[in-house]
Amino acid sequence: MSTEEKSAAPRSLAEALRVRDDVSLAALLRSRPDLITPVPTDLTQLATRAGTRASVVRALERLDRFALQTAEALAVAPDPASYGELLALMGGDEEDPAVAAALPRAVALLREQALVWGADDRLRLVRTARELLAPSPQHPSPTGLGPSVREATAGMSPGRIQEILGAVGLPSTHDSVSAVSALGTLFADRRRMAGLLAELPEESREVLARLMWGPPYGQVTHDPAAHLRALLDRGLLLPTAPGTVVLPREVALHLRAGRAHRTPEPVPPAVEAAATHRPQVVDATAAGQALAALATVEELLKEWDEGGPAVLRAGGLSVRDLKRTAVALDVPEPVAAFWVELAYGAGLIASDGEADERYAATPAYDEWRELPPAERWAHLAGTWLTATRTPGVVGGRDAKDRTLSALGPNLDRSAAPEVRHRVLALLAGLPEGASPVEASVLARLRWERPLRGPQQQRETGTGEARDDDLRSRIARWTLSEAELLGVTGRGALAAPGRALIGAPEAPRPAAQAQESEPEGPGDKLPVHHHRMPPAATPPTPAERAAATATAARLLAPLFPEPLDHVLLQADLTAVAPGPLERELADVLGVLADVESKGGATVYRFTPGSVRRALDAGRSAAELHAFLARHSRTPVPQPLTYLIDDVARRHGRLRVGAASAYVRCDDDATLDEILADKRAAALGLRRLAPTVLAAQADPAALLEGLRSIGFAPAAESAAGDVLIARADSHRTPPRAAPEPVPDGPPAPDDTLLAAAIRAVRAGDLASTTPRKPGPGGGEGGGEGGAPGGSLPRTGAAETLATMQAAVLTGEALWIGYVNAEGAASQRVIAPIRVEGGFVTAYDHTADEVRTYPLHRITGVAELADDAG
Repeated sequence: MSTEEKSAAPRSLAEALRVRDDVSLAALLRSRPDLITPVPTDLTQLATRAGTRASVVRALERLDRFALQTAEALAVAPDPASYGELLALMGGDEEDPAVAAALPRAVALLREQALVWGADDRLRLVRTARELLAPSPQHPSPTGLGPSVREATAGMSPGRIQEILGAVGLPSTHDSVSAVSALGTLFADRRRMAGLLAELPEESREVLARLMWGPPYGQVTHDPAAHLRALLDRGLLLPTAPGTVVLPREVALHLRAGRAHRTPEPVPPAVEAAATHRPQVVDATAAGQALAALATVEELLKEWDEGGPAVLRAGGLSVRDLKRTAVALDVPEPVAAFWVELAYGAGLIASDGEADERYAATPAYDEWRELPPAERWAHLAGTWLTATRTPGVVGGRDAKDRTLSALGPNLDRSAAPEVRHRVLALLAGLPEGASPVEASVLARLRWERPLRGPQQQRETGTGEARDDDLRSRIARWTLSEAELLGVTGRGALAAPGRALIGAPEAPRPAAQAQESEPEGPGDKLPVHHHRMPPAATPPTPAERAAATATAARLLAPLFPEPLDHVLLQADLTAVAPGPLERELADVLGVLADVESKGGATVYRFTPGSVRRALDAGRSAAELHAFLARHSRTPVPQPLTYLIDDVARRHGRLRVGAASAYVRCDDDATLDEILADKRAAALGLRRLAPTVLAAQADPAALLEGLRSIGFAPAAESAAGDVLIARADSHRTPPRAAPEPVPDGPPAPDDTLLAAAIRAVRAGDLASTTPRKPGPGGGEGGGEGGAPGGSLPRTGAAETLATMQAAVLTGEALWIGYVNAEGAASQRVIAPIRVEGGFVTAYDHTADEVRTYPLHRITGVAELADDAG
């Protein structure tokens, strides 16, 4: 490198950032949004923030496996290291061609993330990243390497070092520094090291082989065996503490043929297809699942229409209430938790906020029910995709060993939206109609994000993720929840699901349309996708709305047309051969009980269900007319008799509030009630031939009389029959829960442009040369403005300099203190000075601003060659 090139090379991360263009800076800030929260004043502050521990840990967590391995290799390489040295560490002596092909991308990514800076001949890992990834006795390196010879011999006596030199055949030196350097050079020489190892006994080489891939530390006694003594004498094992020895890094690299990692992973693992189905079958299956999802959510809300389970004191559903909900929906408890959380996340259920707090449907539920089925599904699916609440953790334990309950606190997992979206994107990359092998999806996700937390590699020593890590569990939940919701069908991504994540619609070759179903799930088709995903940029609300609208449009034709009829049968059942129109479904849901669900829903008419319809204000004549109008078969006689019989007895008894009373025009009916032993608990006594008083409240009295076979009706104080509406209980308007962000939000293009402009201007203000003032320092005044501090000038000099700049059009460097007392430096071009204010174009803010002169600490002219 020439002298000119050396002088032009950046000497710090700030200088490396300073020579970047705006596109490169935007890529950095987009990938690390914490760097502009808040916007730094200049590039020096940006570089400082990029080197803080919290920011570096966050950046390392988002590296893929090979980029992380590259950073780990740089942490054990010389500082600085050349690209050739890094390639040798990653590819080894064999020079793996896959590593050589992938390494430029990894280095470019580390540079973009500001984790590495410098030219190819002087690559430097930022200091904080080196501290996190470099080996130490407390924190082993993910590479399994130990300290270098220089680090391991620090504190060793000079005499002992000279003894090691003699044992390996090197001449003695006059100082320990040159001795250690000579020993390190020997260990790095492949030919000479091979000869040195060949002289050792087999037992000694076996010890080195056991320590080669780490951990590099071992234990020895105060009187080691001969084969261990041979290693200690030659410095192939170096003592680090009494009874502890370590394999020097240079020796381990020789044994590994130069590789820093046992298994470099330059290529992401392929996502394998377990089976392939015709796309039409996948879409039809997904549509069926989507219909079932809508029916399940409606059934859940119907159960809670008149007030659902009580809210626990700590928030959420009790275990007993979740079990009841699971029984009502005929699903396992984890699936019931999923549906409850989905309805809650979509804003369809919430707490009513009453003294006796309970869950109930929200007003938004009524609006949702009026939407077309495809739009209702798109709302649920869009909510699921972006929600951070994770129903899969229900039943687990929090940090305080408390059980996590459905609808309770502490269910948010900020990584959930990103993992769900990525899993669906991997499915979208498979051939259309292909379902994935779950293990291959998990392996791919672990490659893309191997570091789950700042201590992951410290704990395992290898960086390998366990199968039970949170991201893997979320991925497994995503695959099952997507199938429940109808985003996938038979495990393959359906067309509406593809639209939901904004993936382009897959082409369908004619040959594929003729393809038959696979022989079985054992047919695994490896699908190689080695292209890395683009930088994840969260979609805007407008993009999400467009994606859900497209998904709804694609799903709508797959739904069957709602039916306006049912098939009545003589066994007091009705069969709905498909989804029903809204009005028919609502009335039938009150008039009959759902007996079974599936492709066709079976409803059963009972005295209780008919009474429920009469309580809702329907007359017997209206029910007969309704059934005749909507049945494709004649109304069976048993059903007609059932309605007439219940209607004849309905309302003969009237229950009202005194404490409570029963009245009936037929005193014989009241005699029958008084004689019934089952009514003893109601505390009834006769007040008049047609009136009974009760100790129970009206609601308990109604329920008690119904339980012994009567059909009473509630009445108001005016004697009018009270009609019970199924949808009478609603919470006040509630907002759906907001997702918990995973760190600062990603900046949009407008914010990025403004932030870069502000940082550039601030950097200009802090680095532009100034003309020396009268006192010899920059900016003039007493003492000048040394080292980038605010300029200091008197009021008269400040005013005169401003007025002169208005005439000449020159830019000035000023110090300014705002009303809150915050000081800053700015580059301005004065336009007008009057009334104690200066109006100027502020290069820092890129706009015209007005500043009070008394808040300007000083002013300095910019040097003539200032850029």
